[in-house]
Amino acid sequence: MTFTLMQSIIFFGIISITTLATRALPFLLFPEHKEMPKYIKYLGNVLPYTIIGMLVIYCFKEVNFMQQPFAIPEIISTVIIVLLHLWKKNMLLSIGGGTAIYMFLIQVVF
Repeated sequence: MTFTLMQSIIFFGIISITTLATRALPFLLFPEHKEMPKYIKYLGNVLPYTIIGMLVIYCFKEVNFMQQPFAIPEIISTVIIVLLHLWKKNMLLSIGGGTAIYMFLIQVVF
C-alpha cells in the first residue's frame, strides 16, 4: 500500500500529535502540586510486575515441551535471566544477557 504525499503528511501528523498527547496527558491530568489519586499510585506499584508477568507468558505461549529441543534453550536462558537479575539487579544486563544466551543456544548449540 502506497501513500500519496498528502496522505503521508496526514498519517505522520496524526502519529506525531497522538504521541505528543500521550506524553503530555499525564502531566496535564496530574499536576505536580496536586495530590495523586490512590488508585493511580496503586496502579503505578502493581502494573510493572503485571506487565512483566504477561510478557513471560507471551514468550512461552508457543514453546513446545514435547518436541525437540524440548524447550531447553528457553529454560536455560530464563534461568540465566533470573540469576543475572538476582546477582546484579540490572534489568538491561538481565534481558541483554538472557537474549544473547538464547540466540547463541538456538543458533549454535541446538
